Amino acid sequence: MVNLIKSSCLKQITQQEILNTKTLHKISCIIVNMDTVFQQRLKELRKSKGLSQSELGEIIGVTYSSISYWEKGINEPKACYIISLAKFFGVSTDYLLGFDDEN
Repeated sequence: MVNLIKSSCLKQITQQEILNTKTLHKISCIIVNMDTVFQQRLKELRKSKGLSQSELGEIIGVTYSSISYWEKGINEPKACYIISLAKFFGVSTDYLLGFDDEN
């Protein structure tokens, strides 16, 4: 059956697989970077307001351990909490998530 496959098809499949691998790698790098930026920005914004993790958690309706886990990258917040954080800090969700450097 291998003999029936044209070499040009094999090259196309191989090139497509390479493209998919590169694309997946780029996406994973973006996601990893986004997580890291989110963690840093959340902590910086919280500290700039002089808030403890407990105080911020109370404001947006989560426990202090949730804030701690988000800042450490252990867990990710639901979209509703990202929106709440952005509104509270007066920044865009894109800024908070690392898609935009302008707050």
